[in-house]
Amino acid sequence: MSSVRTYQSLGKLVTRLRDDLNDTDLVLLYAYNRTGKTRLSMEFKDAGKRKNKKNPTGTPDTLYFNAFTEDLFIWENDLEGDSVRLLQLNEKSSFFNAMTELALEETIDLYLSRYADFEFDFTYKDFQQGNETISKPDFVSFRKGDQSNIKISRGEQNIFVWCIFMAICERMLDGHESYQDKNYLYIDDPISSLDDNNAISIACDLAKLLRRAATRKDAAGGPSPIRVIFSSHHALFFNVMCNEMGRRTEGEPKITHKRYFLHRPNGDGAYTLQPSKDTPFFHHVATLAELQRAADPDKGKLYTFHFNALRSVMEKTASFFGHSKIDFCLKALDNEEDQALFHRALNLLSHGAYAIHEPTEMGEDNKVLFRRILNEFITRFEFALPRIVPMQPTAPAPAPEEAPAQ
Repeated sequence: MSSVRTYQSLGKLVTRLRDDLNDTDLVLLYAYNRTGKTRLSMEFKDAGKRKNKKNPTGTPDTLYFNAFTEDLFIWENDLEGDSVRLLQLNEKSSFFNAMTELALEETIDLYLSRYADFEFDFTYKDFQQGNETISKPDFVSFRKGDQSNIKISRGEQNIFVWCIFMAICERMLDGHESYQDKNYLYIDDPISSLDDNNAISIACDLAKLLRRAATRKDAAGGPSPIRVIFSSHHALFFNVMCNEMGRRTEGEPKITHKRYFLHRPNGDGAYTLQPSKDTPFFHHVATLAELQRAADPDKGKLYTFHFNALRSVMEKTASFFGHSKIDFCLKALDNEEDQALFHRALNLLSHGAYAIHEPTEMGEDNKVLFRRILNEFITRFEFALPRIVPMQPTAPAPAPEEAPAQ
């Protein structure tokens, strides 16, 4: 496995990812919220429309989906009449260009029927673009059974928007002229507000689409792949994607891909990529590695909220083994006195808003106790933790000054 690499700017990280896509079909990124995933996707998109030797006209080369894409849809709730509820589309966005000629409704409906039980209707409007008149969707209304103009939930809205994007991807892979210049597909967290069942279903459908992107051919039958970056903070979704893309499908070529954990260790402008080739990167393992770093007596700093994080990991571990409480993890310890002590500490110190909203550094006694619980837990359950942050070379000791001549 290659070593962790640090990048001091998003621009340099984008250059690395574009280089990766020269020799692999797909890059999978896992990252926590607030790491900068969405900013990374925007930087990748912007880099693809800058004028340079490879792209002298500055033609955008990336079709992307992220939180900004979802923001192109805004509700008109008709609060006074409470009867007309429409999802309005941002008429200024190029994302909706050519949607009329793409004839997406049938494909959107095909995807939507897999995840939801409502129907939709587009209303189009003509817009002037230079000397050309184009038709764009103006708003969407929804219906269910005999009910019309219904308001769908935030999760249902996200599913609907995602289905639109999947339909557009289908047209791109079919070689529609509107997307002839697109070489990359960047998808960032398409499953916000979704339950686990829909997350798994969407991951499986997305994996099929990405296989098509990797094995795409041109009109003459030659290779014409679309390179893809997928990023997510959703551990389940990410793991399903890793499993699906890593699985060899009979009769189809193997899809090459790289997996990374995207991280900002100090919360500043520096980003690190932690390769994860063998197994999906489980977020609780990354959390433990973070806690271990914070618990380092020499270089780390422990705050009250770290007890919350540790308790959360222990709860997930207990759940993985089919138990509902962290007592399962504590009973695995040999010393019964430690079991009782650790249980009291985790119950007391991981509750209360102060731990999250007013983070303060732990007292020395609690630091010692935290390190004991963490070390016992990691040792007992034999976690193999990744090195999230590369070891910094030790600076050489300064040479001793020579004594002045007498």
